[in-house]
Amino acid sequence: MTGRLGRGCRVAAVLLSAVACQAPPARAAAPPPSAERASGVVTWASSADRMGAGTAGQGYRLIVHTSVGGTGLRVRVTNAFGDRPLTLDSAYAGLRGRGAALRPGRNRRLTFGGAPTVTVPAGAVAWSDPLTGSWPAGRDLAVSLHTPDAAGPATGHWMAMQTSYTGLGDHTAEEGAANWGATTGSWWYLDAVSVRPSRAATGAVAALGDSITDGWASTGDRDRRWPDYLARRLNTAHAAVQGVADEGVSGNQVLADGAGPSALNRLDRDVLSLPGVRTVFLFEGVNDVKAHTGVTAQDLVAGYRRIAHRVHAAGKCVVAATIGPFEGWPEWDPAADAVRREVNRYIRTGGDFDAVTDFDRVLRSPHDPARLLPFLDSGDHLHPDDKGMRALADAVDLRSLRCDR
Repeated sequence: MTGRLGRGCRVAAVLLSAVACQAPPARAAAPPPSAERASGVVTWASSADRMGAGTAGQGYRLIVHTSVGGTGLRVRVTNAFGDRPLTLDSAYAGLRGRGAALRPGRNRRLTFGGAPTVTVPAGAVAWSDPLTGSWPAGRDLAVSLHTPDAAGPATGHWMAMQTSYTGLGDHTAEEGAANWGATTGSWWYLDAVSVRPSRAATGAVAALGDSITDGWASTGDRDRRWPDYLARRLNTAHAAVQGVADEGVSGNQVLADGAGPSALNRLDRDVLSLPGVRTVFLFEGVNDVKAHTGVTAQDLVAGYRRIAHRVHAAGKCVVAATIGPFEGWPEWDPAADAVRREVNRYIRTGGDFDAVTDFDRVLRSPHDPARLLPFLDSGDHLHPDDKGMRALADAVDLRSLRCDR
């Protein structure tokens, strides 16, 4: 990968290896009128974090991939980590053609409470009004935003594994690519998209995870993260759950803030607030284990139980995945692996989850259970490659994602 996409991924790699200094979780703020929870089902989402300083007069053409189709498309813009109000004076959504260009006739203006502009208070999010027309599953959507006076910390997602586009000035209404000459490997000010599926009973799953869920070591711009493969399986199977929200954060931990707020501290905003989510798929813990912070198996078990309790209290199901092996990664040692194995025993037998997916069994070598299977190893001995990502998605029992709570 080259350009800003590559630089964004290198930043994420640093975050994975050494916990960076991040802002604490955003403070509560009074939401704007358009911040009510959207109806329908989430078709794309990404976890929000603190970014660099916002740029006044900047336009963003953000490329995201839908998982479930439907009508009434809405987007959620976020100022969760801002320290001042964020104004977006123009916003559009359309189907992408090629590069930064859109399919003719498919770029639609977004409104917020009937207005073409929105000001989002610091710490808040805002949903757009629903758009008319049908929006298909498995397609690239281009969300174009312009901010006239952004300053201070921006909110977004660093490691998108997807090239998006930027340009100075407001060119959000344009279908062509001429004024979108720069690229970015991050998503800015956008963290969710929802639709109303044709089947009212359709639901979604939110994958709460770290860099493996975020797609590190998968091929950029090809949608080969394991939640992407899962979305394609669900769509092909015409399953009751078809929406997939990838809420992975590189370097994220269950218990401690650092590379973004911990899983416990971001659960409400990143997962439980998303429309149509029936099941939370929890795949975190390796960063707690390998960081040598003194976290014990008992500490992690307590964190898992708190997540399960909160998910169940929200009327949703939780599926947990075991932690994969990582011998050969620089932070591996026998003590960390012992904690990982003890935590995995709890996940398999503890009874706190509605279902369990044994990712450890999928990834580990039969000759050395502490190591990744070489065929699925990206080369760093922690992250699966594209084949490994597909193997993880294929291991998920689709029936386990259907929640009757």
